[in-house]
Formats: sequence, C-alpha cells, structure tokens
Amino acid sequence: MAPKKDAKPAAPAKKAEPAKPAAPAAPAAPEPEVPPPPAPVDLSAVKVEFTPDQMEDYREAFSLFDRVGDSKVAYNQIADIMRALGQNPTNKEVKLILGNPSDEDMAGKRVDFEGFLPMLQTIFNSPNKGTLDDYVEGLRVFDKEGNGTVMGAELRIVLSTLGEKMTEAEIDSLMTGQEDENGCINYEAFVKHIMSV
Repeated sequence: MAPKKDAKPAAPAKKAEPAKPAAPAAPAAPEPEVPPPPAPVDLSAVKVEFTPDQMEDYREAFSLFDRVGDSKVAYNQIADIMRALGQNPTNKEVKLILGNPSDEDMAGKRVDFEGFLPMLQTIFNSPNKGTLDDYVEGLRVFDKEGNGTVMGAELRIVLSTLGEKMTEAEIDSLMTGQEDENGCINYEAFVKHIMSV
C-alpha cells in the first residue's frame, strides 16, 4: 500500500537522555559475625601458687609422661597429665593455653616441667568447672520417665556425638558396670562414679 501524501511527517526522534543512575541496591545482608578466636593465655603472667608437696607430686606425674628422657613432654600429652592430676580440661582449653598450635606442633613440640606449671595453674584457676549438680541436671534432660535413670544406649549416642566426642572404647571403659538389667543407668550414681575416678 502506498503512503498517504497528506500524512504529517514523523516528529524527529528525541535525543536519548543520559541514563539516570539506578537506585542504590539494597545493602547485602551482613555476613554473620564470626567471633575472633580467643587470645592465647599469657603464661608469663600466671602466678604459680602450688605448695612444695603439690609441686613434688606434679613433678612425679609429669616425669611419668616423659617418654624420651629429656625431662619434657609433648604438647599432645598435656591434657592427659592434667587429667591424671585430677583436672578435667577440654581439648579446646588446652589448645588455647598452648597458643592454638597446629597438629604437627601438638605432636612435635615439647615443654618442660617449669613451662607446664603455669598451664596447670591456669586450669586450676578456671571458673568453668562443673559441679556434681551441674552434671546431674544435664543428664536429667534424658530421664524421660523421671525415675533417676537414663537409657544406656541413649547415653552412648550422646557421648559419641555431642561435645568432645568419645570413642567406643572410651565409652565402654566409662560405662562398664553402670547399666542395670534393663540397660538403664542411674545417672546420679554414674556422675559420682566419674567424678571420683
């Protein structure tokens, strides 16, 4: 079809206006804040307050862990020595005291008795010690019948999956002789047994 002759000429094209800046994008969701790792303990500031008799006992226990004969022990033995001396530090607490060493350092670095004492004093001074009542209350959560017992199988699962996970051998050693004929454990007696070991 032919164009109409009396049609108005098309209006000249408008110049393109410069693009307006886009509205600012919504701020991205903030990254969840990861708490910085706790600072290592300054062992030089720790005042050792043990009696001479305690020091003698601790030195004897320390020497039992010296496998090389150089009067030093490996970093990875520190927690075991502390536990042998009646303390119960977590592996995380011990690593913090040691300055968060790598796995290689845990196996390779060694410390002498004088270097060990401030570490032990730090654990002695730690306010994070649970009492018998704290542990009993924690196990009461698993007492579905309210009769002072928990299922041994359930306790095994908890010990192997929560917190500092225990091995099957450690759990078996801990629970030997604790279960009754129904597979239940009197958790108050269980806690008393553990705390007396």
